[in-house]
Amino acid sequence: MIFSRAIALAVVATPLLAVATPTALEARQTCSTGALQCCEQTTTADSAAASAILSLLGIVVQDVNALVGLTCSPINVVGVGSGNACSANAVCCDDNSHGGLISIGCVPVSL
Repeated sequence: MIFSRAIALAVVATPLLAVATPTALEARQTCSTGALQCCEQTTTADSAAASAILSLLGIVVQDVNALVGLTCSPINVVGVGSGNACSANAVCCDDNSHGGLISIGCVPVSL
């Protein structure tokens, strides 16, 4: 009888162990394509703002409906309590190699 109570307690307590810990937050700091980005604006590649930047940089995007981020910076998730959290658009992008000016192939991320 006591053994079954111990098992029941373990089953009930297990979900409590899955809360967000610094290790879990640290694991979300990157995505499969690189660092998470915080972008001031997200839009499609064919928007006026994005197409102007893409043409100035000489970048051709095959999918004009691809989501791009404008004015982006890496997110430091570990420092969430210290003012480094993203208050704009958190995204994970395929191409972050343009100095934060534009990130291409983005997917929104929930932090």
